[in-house]
Amino acid sequence: MRRTGRGAARLRGVRLVTEDEITAAQRRLAGRVVHTPLLPCPRLGDDLGLPLAVKAENLQHTGSFKTRGALNALLALAERDAPPAGLVAFSAGNHAAAVAYAGHAFGLPTVVCMPTWAVSTKVATVRRYGAEVLLTDELVATARALAAERGWHLLEPFDHPDVIAGAATVGREILADGPPPDLVLVPVGGGGLISGVAAALRSTSPRTRVVGVEPAGANVVSYALRTAGGVPPQRPSSVADGLAAPFAGQHTLAHVRALVDAVVEVPEESILPAWAELLDATKLLVEPSAAVGLAALRAGLVETSPHGRTVLVLSGGNVAPATLATLG
Repeated sequence: MRRTGRGAARLRGVRLVTEDEITAAQRRLAGRVVHTPLLPCPRLGDDLGLPLAVKAENLQHTGSFKTRGALNALLALAERDAPPAGLVAFSAGNHAAAVAYAGHAFGLPTVVCMPTWAVSTKVATVRRYGAEVLLTDELVATARALAAERGWHLLEPFDHPDVIAGAATVGREILADGPPPDLVLVPVGGGGLISGVAAALRSTSPRTRVVGVEPAGANVVSYALRTAGGVPPQRPSSVADGLAAPFAGQHTLAHVRALVDAVVEVPEESILPAWAELLDATKLLVEPSAAVGLAALRAGLVETSPHGRTVLVLSGGNVAPATLATLG
């Protein structure tokens, strides 16, 4: 377990999103995103010995929480300036689909840089929304060069206050749909989701513990916390491909350091069994990335209470049929 030291100093030049920014994101997103259900899961809860609920972001537009951040960032940009001429993004899948969805909704030409190893169904989803897909192993550099060349807006996947504020609406909904939980477990890729959830919960429910969960094969946030912002020497690779972010951002690291109680890393071999269990217990179609919280509980990596409610944030449901077939 990597304890973050909640309340640690912010990085120079980087600020945390405010309550007003989260409220503004809620206003912008009203009627544009799904208020996803917070579902009790007594089967898993009884087995684990604690009250358990799941936040089903797999039921969001495009199948993941990413739509919240992409739409909020685009709408906030349009409020401050003129709408952009087009959109550019880089992503392995879920943010790619969210930006393609946003571009389609607002009639903006969109190009998304995706890695050559991206899941074929996620590539197909991006194209279905009308976006151009460019497969490359130089995601960030290629996306930045394209944005500069075309004069289009680069919509960051996680490392931007507007994206974090959009993700924070997940936390606001958790608080709106029941008593404050004792513990919220959040899957971690680049850190945008946990940054937003922690920002939403911290001021209203300071006793709620917020813990991030990373796969050991894609642990960019834990690595950055250990190395003062360093980037892993090897490309992140995990069966939880939705969490394989190329780096941890400065904004997200600042939020994690200041607001998150701990970040834990789950062994890769624990993810697929937890995923199978989650599919069976909830009857929800989620991707392996959504199962890392349950994997952490099963591995005993997070201290729980038999009295306070625990919430698992199910980050997305974009899973390839071939991956489902691995469950036999």
